[in-house]
Amino acid sequence: MARIAVIGAGMGAMAAAARLAVAGHRVVVYERTQTYGGALRRFTRDGFSFDTGPGLLPLPAVYRDLFVKTGREPLEDCVELVQTDPSARHVFADGTEVSLPNASRGGVVAALDAALGGGSGKRWGDFLVRAREAWDRTRRPLLEEPLWPNWQVLAEREPYPAVPHRTLLRTRRAGTLAEVGAWELRDPRLVALLESHALAYGLDPRSTPASAAVLPYMEHAFGTWYVRGGMRELARVVYERCLARKVEFVFGAEVTGIVEKDGRAAGVELAGGTARASCSGGSPVVEADHVLAGVDPVRLNRLTKHLLQDAGDLRPDLLSPRPGRFTVLLALRGRREAGAAHRTVVHAPDRTAELDFVAFLAKEPAKPTVTVLRPDDPDLRPDDEHEAVVLSAAAPTGVDWTLADTAERFADLMVSAAESAVPGLPDRLIWRQVRTPHHTAEETGADGGAVPHPALAGGGGRGLLPANSSRLPGLYLVGGWSHPGGGLPHAGMSGALVAGLIVEGPDFRGSQ
Repeated sequence: MARIAVIGAGMGAMAAAARLAVAGHRVVVYERTQTYGGALRRFTRDGFSFDTGPGLLPLPAVYRDLFVKTGREPLEDCVELVQTDPSARHVFADGTEVSLPNASRGGVVAALDAALGGGSGKRWGDFLVRAREAWDRTRRPLLEEPLWPNWQVLAEREPYPAVPHRTLLRTRRAGTLAEVGAWELRDPRLVALLESHALAYGLDPRSTPASAAVLPYMEHAFGTWYVRGGMRELARVVYERCLARKVEFVFGAEVTGIVEKDGRAAGVELAGGTARASCSGGSPVVEADHVLAGVDPVRLNRLTKHLLQDAGDLRPDLLSPRPGRFTVLLALRGRREAGAAHRTVVHAPDRTAELDFVAFLAKEPAKPTVTVLRPDDPDLRPDDEHEAVVLSAAAPTGVDWTLADTAERFADLMVSAAESAVPGLPDRLIWRQVRTPHHTAEETGADGGAVPHPALAGGGGRGLLPANSSRLPGLYLVGGWSHPGGGLPHAGMSGALVAGLIVEGPDFRGSQ
């Protein structure tokens, strides 16, 4: 039985902890805040409840597998999963709208043809066929296996089979998501539909690898799901599964360093005052045979005292500021209208201004792309005569969100955009709660409140995340800031990969 110290109680870290405990190891999780779940938090006020992090669950099979592998009680016995249909309603800049059915390529093609015309559905359908090929090429190395030692193969080879684009001088293939949209979809509304999947993670389509085509493909192929009672319920049942498997949690425990002994990770240093740690003239220390770090690259670089950066495990750009999530919580009076979509994406009227991420500071600010979540869930509202609505958008970097006026101006833009998704919004508003990346940083510890993106192949490796096994033996990286990247399913997959590496050894190559 090995002693395992886990830094952080995020979803990936808890997924690894539960699997390792079932394998017979003694696992202790050290969490700097007073609760679990990472970004899966909840805000409550006056009988209203809101998810402040991810609002939907793609690929629930990841968490179904976790519950199967860690006990007899399946996931659906612990929470109620609801498939959202339509998957999303899209409101485009020219006023056209389309509702896309969940997990139905044929239904999506028909809906786009009816709403946008001009063969739009066929172009999108053909794109999904190519996106599926990219998915088939990358699914195993990016999701089911530890990052290859020769990861440069994934970086240099673009898996998306782009359609040749002919100009007067040469023939080119799309290398970025923006080029896929411009050359293969052509219709600005289809381009907006495509790029919204990257914008949800704060990615700029102009520099995002074309392989990001797998993001809309995953949604169309596997559907989107909601957890009844709010997404925080998913964090709760994973935490309870950990407790049932004898995982220990120490909350309010700030890890200040990773202990190295004889050339390997040998424990963690804790801030003074943390219980259950020995102290010998310095910071309290917890000894461990393995250390799992579920933290962002900036914090990891501090904990390892620059060791990983020197060893080349962290690319310099991973230490650069990344966009976070800006959220506005709306408490509304009035009954949710019949047939209202669970999710509506209101696309920005000025794509260029939005992608520059600074236009909102101008005299005539531009609206961002806003996702509006309106779950029909009585657990989230005082009664059926009220409604809890969550607005979210990618937040520009380099902005001091602690300035109330700046945050409120951006929130005003989002609420204005959401009026096309929520009938009578201005008259129904009781109060709103603004949450900036600053709030995310306080809750998750991520530098600047940044949100990690799923790992992507191609693009010279800029879409890849650090491997789960580091160059410091005994130290493993888990959660959204490591392979295979951000998002609830990807974080869960990272937990499975790290558990496999520890239980089966460095030759582990994923489940067969």
